[in-house]
Amino acid sequence: MRLDKYLANSGVGTRSVVKRLIKDKRVKVNGEIVSSDSFNVDETKDVVLFDDLEVKYKEFYYILLNKPQGYVSAVIDNVYPPVTDLLPEYRFANLFPVGRLDVDTTGALLLTNNGDLAHKLISPKYHVDKVYEVAVDKKIPENLVEIFKKGIDLYGELTLPADLKIINNFHAELTLHQGKFHQVKRMFKKFDINVVTLNRKAFAGLSVENLAVGEYRELTSDEEKHLLGNK
Repeated sequence: MRLDKYLANSGVGTRSVVKRLIKDKRVKVNGEIVSSDSFNVDETKDVVLFDDLEVKYKEFYYILLNKPQGYVSAVIDNVYPPVTDLLPEYRFANLFPVGRLDVDTTGALLLTNNGDLAHKLISPKYHVDKVYEVAVDKKIPENLVEIFKKGIDLYGELTLPADLKIINNFHAELTLHQGKFHQVKRMFKKFDINVVTLNRKAFAGLSVENLAVGEYRELTSDEEKHLLGNK
């Protein structure tokens, strides 16, 4: 891999910035100053230093965001700001959201640059768990627990069994094993119940319990292994 690409992909700076840093002799490979941006680096073996600090190469990034309202789950949008605007220091990684949360929905959203993993996490056949906190405008009937568990018909398509836990008359926790368009809102609307607020508290086993709205963090190595092991 070219040295400038190695540094850029590791977050040191843009491609043009790292070229200048290399030219200024601020970069070493295996203890030797390298002044050519096209110098070939073995990212599995070589030790790269910038200003004498080691730069470890990372091919894929996995960021868990507690998404606030008002942001769209996209990289670019003509109406609302995209969620990637909330992570300016990761622009170099070309992150994108895994799946979608509505613009008015908050909660767990994974961003990555690993396309293969993203595809598998949103694929219907993998049944990735999504846990939602739901507030509605009418009393939730007790029989919805069994109805949701059996699956309901949404415009000619039967949903997978869903786990509904009624917290009180107007609040519930709902666990889905699929992710269809506006699914939570449509499921309740089927019974003339409107969703007032919707928060996804967990996605694929990743919880935002310790993240304030708008905060984010990189996954731990154990969390990465868990995700990759469930591809």
